[in-house]
Amino acid sequence: MGERSEVIPARAPDPGIPAPPAAGRSGSPQRGAGGVRGRGVPAAGAQDRHAATNGAPNGTGKWGGGAAASSFGGSHGGAERPDSGDVAQGAGEQTGEPAGPLDHLLPRFRAHLSLERSRSENTVRSYASDVADLSRWMRENGIEAPDLLDRDALRGWLAQRHQRGLARSSVSRGIAAVHTFFRWAVDTQGLRHDPAAGLSGPRPARHLPEIVGAGALADMLNGLADRALADHEDEQAAALAARDWALLELLYATGARISELVGLDRHQVAAADHVLTVTGKGNKQRRVPYGDTAGEALALWERRRPVLVSPSAGDAVFVGARGARIDPRVARRVVAQALEGVPDTSARGPHSLRHSAATHLLDGGADLRSVQELLGHATVATTQIYTHVSVERLKRAYSQAHPRA
Repeated sequence: MGERSEVIPARAPDPGIPAPPAAGRSGSPQRGAGGVRGRGVPAAGAQDRHAATNGAPNGTGKWGGGAAASSFGGSHGGAERPDSGDVAQGAGEQTGEPAGPLDHLLPRFRAHLSLERSRSENTVRSYASDVADLSRWMRENGIEAPDLLDRDALRGWLAQRHQRGLARSSVSRGIAAVHTFFRWAVDTQGLRHDPAAGLSGPRPARHLPEIVGAGALADMLNGLADRALADHEDEQAAALAARDWALLELLYATGARISELVGLDRHQVAAADHVLTVTGKGNKQRRVPYGDTAGEALALWERRRPVLVSPSAGDAVFVGARGARIDPRVARRVVAQALEGVPDTSARGPHSLRHSAATHLLDGGADLRSVQELLGHATVATTQIYTHVSVERLKRAYSQAHPRA
């Protein structure tokens, strides 16, 4: 599949935030109704022979393992993986603008989030971006030091973010970011007071997740299977088709996050038991089962994986066209392109497969606690959103079918 860039539309302003003050600115769900038909994956052929020495599951049933100073804080460097959205070194250093009052602490704050708090890469990047945005706002508004910041000023910053059209969820995330940042700064960097103490904002709007029907998902996955199992003159195209089928099957079969599958290593696949060990938020590991069809897709991909893999991939299960561990953005594009042909849904992201897996499990009779464990939710309250989805679908069906609805 092609790997084109995504364009994220701007969000309209939310009326729920006030204007700034004048002073400042169990098993696999694909086996349920409409589930994917079983397939016999052919034995290794010419395209798959590379696995003879490098790729086949070993006898244990698991895949083999592959070969600036300040009175408030100080300067601290740290190498980071380049990324277009990375603001680790502060807004000023990236744009050539003067540095903001908090910029020199961002590398150290990122290290705290990543190494001490075990936050995900996305959370680290988002929180650092929010604090960098606050630092820039402070500079633009003449607030030269964090000790001069107070709760009213922070409210002005939040209101300005809202006026720029940020979603309510992004504004709420900014509140969480500054709470975390200033608590850390007071505890470890010598800040005398926490200006974010008691700061609150609008509750994020709770939207029912986008769900794809079981029948529509089955058709989409069967299409990917047909493509993967077809004859290919080009070995790389055959390998990519197998990879895409396995990635989509596992996302739906396990309800895993895309980051969990991108970070999956081959020694974490227990092929004989049809179980993955994935690493979720907070570096917490959990074991998740998958079904026979996902197992067939994964076995085919494992045979063809050596066509693409390079030494830089290490033990990664999924690799990109250049042989390294697949980039999360590429994996997201693979999912989005697969979902483009699915009718009657606007779902495009990999999380829609996670939502769909959870909802289909509950529709099929799975208990809430089991779904919570499968998804890796810290509390059952997070999982309960899917019960609302099931009820809403039931109500729509009732309204359409009952003569006295």
